[in-house]
Amino acid sequence: MNLLLTNDDGIFAEGLWALWDQFSPNHTVHVIAPNRERSAVGHGITLHTPLRVEWVDVNGRGKGLAVSGTPVDCVKLGIIEILEKKPDMVISGINPGANIGVNLNYSGTVSAAKEAALYGIPSIAVSIHGRSGRHYHDAATFIETLSRDVFQKGLPFGTFLNVNLPDYPLPQIAGIRISRQAISMFSEYFERRTDPRNQPYFWQGCDTHHNHHSSDTDSAAICENYISITPVKCDMTDYTFMEDLKSRIQTL
Repeated sequence: MNLLLTNDDGIFAEGLWALWDQFSPNHTVHVIAPNRERSAVGHGITLHTPLRVEWVDVNGRGKGLAVSGTPVDCVKLGIIEILEKKPDMVISGINPGANIGVNLNYSGTVSAAKEAALYGIPSIAVSIHGRSGRHYHDAATFIETLSRDVFQKGLPFGTFLNVNLPDYPLPQIAGIRISRQAISMFSEYFERRTDPRNQPYFWQGCDTHHNHHSSDTDSAAICENYISITPVKCDMTDYTFMEDLKSRIQTL
């Protein structure tokens, strides 16, 4: 396969290079990633400043292109400008910390895969539960197996896979669940503080406990030690509501 790897944690992130270590012996692999951490930037793109690109060597493991923009910028640049031909697949990650539920709306990791899907390129967003990332290698091993299936069988246009794995060795994981995205909100808050100049500032936070009343959600799967795979569509149209809305508009 001809692969493009990216992420939102920056080009030096360990999860990205775990994918490189797994794929590079048997595939053509290109790394194009942000030059610094760009977590939670969503589907943002850079419009008002130039994008700068430079080659970097990551501890002798491999070379990649560091981009001064967002994860979506990296995918766009790779497809449109840098790569000689479109990649067979884009893999974004491995992100430390699960991207489940409403977090899909904010995640740069997920948005990079979504951007590739908009170009008709099969793509996978990959995250590992927890922040320690002890088992990136196991996650990368699973993703290579999954990517071969995706490469052979394809994905519908505009659909990508959002994959979340427990941070355990593969033999200790309970199994795989095809899950839907949970949509319940986390319990969020802002902590108000005061700086040395007596000016207020705020830190945003949220309850890390995942409410999973329904067993078919991504949050339930990951909390119950399963790998969660969620097919996500770029088309956000609510087709179920369309006909009802048409009839309502006609009465205005």
